[in-house]
Amino acid sequence: MATGFSFCLCADDFGLSPGVSRGILAGLQAGRLTATSVMTTRPSWPEAAEALRAFQTTADIGLHLNLTLGVPLTSMPRFAASGSLPPIGKVIAAAGRKSLPEAEIRAEIEAQIDAFATHFGRAPDFIDGHQHVQILRPIRPWLFDALESRGLRGKAWLRDAGDRLPALLARGIEIKKALAVAWLARGFAHDAAARGFQTNQGFSGFSSFDADRDYAGDFDRYLIAPGQRHLVMCHPGFVDDELIGLDPVTVSRPKELEFLMSSRFKACLDLRGASLARLSSA
Repeated sequence: MATGFSFCLCADDFGLSPGVSRGILAGLQAGRLTATSVMTTRPSWPEAAEALRAFQTTADIGLHLNLTLGVPLTSMPRFAASGSLPPIGKVIAAAGRKSLPEAEIRAEIEAQIDAFATHFGRAPDFIDGHQHVQILRPIRPWLFDALESRGLRGKAWLRDAGDRLPALLARGIEIKKALAVAWLARGFAHDAAARGFQTNQGFSGFSSFDADRDYAGDFDRYLIAPGQRHLVMCHPGFVDDELIGLDPVTVSRPKELEFLMSSRFKACLDLRGASLARLSSA
């Protein structure tokens, strides 16, 4: 069992709905999170940004690049012909065929970064992606270019959603999903470093989003075989009508939040000899 290590705990999907944002804010207020990533495409983001500013000195605040849920910020007649962003399966397939509309996606990436800065008052500390779109090979350089053009090279860190095979097998959580993402993410850390961007080293938090699972038990396993700059993703929040109408991940969110706010969370960290940290200061 690894002991005496720190890790970053990031709540994804801030801004997805008011209920999700309220749950994440509660986790930040309690000191149970050290990062959150923001969906700037969602209508509640401008208002939610004001409350989030209070935590910018205690947590990394990043962009959750979204190319697969809801409505884009820009006109995307090829990529989002129906007016809504396509499902992740279609995006991965198009990436494999090298048929993603580059100009449209470049413009949308830039618009989402700018929407973060406009409402939060500064650039993001890091960038990750909804359903890990940032790791797709055609999208990587477009993201790097957008960040570099805004002077964020060497400043913003990026999420590498892959990890070492022995670590994934040792954790034994959602192995099929973790392996699939690791395959798509191969070479991401190398590509990011070549462009001057740091990444996490070690990644866990894959979930079935099944409310009947023992999330506390799963979380304990997320801390097995940590990397040197380990990152754990989570999806806490409260359920509201907007979330129900938009995303299939609902009832598991309050269960995650309940665990994070409980004494069991602290006991889990103590047992593993783990402590929370920000990657921007690691």
